[in-house]
Amino acid sequence: MPPIILCGDGHVAAVRDQMGVREAALLVEPAPRNTAAAIALAVASVDADTLLLVMPSDHVIADVAAFHAAIAKGAHLAQQDWLVTFGITPDRPETGFGYIAGGAALGIDGDHWGFAVDRFIEKPPLADAEAMLAAGGYSWNAGIFLFRAARMRDAMLTHCRAIFEAADRAVAAGMRDGDALYADAIEFGRAPADSIDYAVMEKDGRVAVVPASMGWSDVGSWHTLHALGDKDAAGNAVAGDVFLHDSRGNLVRAGDKRVSIIGMEGVAVIVDGDDILVMPLDRSQDVRLAAKARD
Repeated sequence: MPPIILCGDGHVAAVRDQMGVREAALLVEPAPRNTAAAIALAVASVDADTLLLVMPSDHVIADVAAFHAAIAKGAHLAQQDWLVTFGITPDRPETGFGYIAGGAALGIDGDHWGFAVDRFIEKPPLADAEAMLAAGGYSWNAGIFLFRAARMRDAMLTHCRAIFEAADRAVAAGMRDGDALYADAIEFGRAPADSIDYAVMEKDGRVAVVPASMGWSDVGSWHTLHALGDKDAAGNAVAGDVFLHDSRGNLVRAGDKRVSIIGMEGVAVIVDGDDILVMPLDRSQDVRLAAKARD
């Protein structure tokens, strides 16, 4: 079956433009209700035995072959009615990601597919992240999931019935426009807003994790964008009208301004209209403080 792309109404044109001639089905949310409701829309729109692989659109996976191998392992588990999540093998004590603790090994006839999830861990303080890295057996929570549609439907009816029933009604009452199904706004608006982790994964008793080293990044910070971006000989990643002198390892997005950087190292300068953000790249997780200050 063609991929299903979930997006908001304001993104339909951009998605179609990026897809080009490739076939896809669009499932349009009338309003954001967090990941549980979005996934419920997809579950409600497919046949019961369909395997659904849920992938956020803002992730980068450099080793596609390793990802495919992890999916193959996860598919074995999903066919056995495990709700599967993919864990990223950590290479540093990262405090910006949630973690998954693996438990009993899962597989058959000598094939190892993954682990039963022992517990999910919220974004930890540095000391806890360092301890988990040293102990082993922990993965970063990538927010990538694989499951049989009927299995997730039943899990949602058990753990977050209101979310699934609202999404199911929204699909049934939706309006189709070519390759896009627009979920009904009134019905979907009745879905409580919650993440799939809180609503289902942390509550269900049959959740598995498939650890993978696949060059993954969630592109969730300016530090990550700098790491992924094209750089000059001094390690600067720039976009727009930028003048650099005696500066190394910076990220500059000039927007519609001219930005000059002199004698700086490891900073981000981000221009968005009249808003300007300047901070050390190693404090990228603190960007939320600037966002809160505007509210």
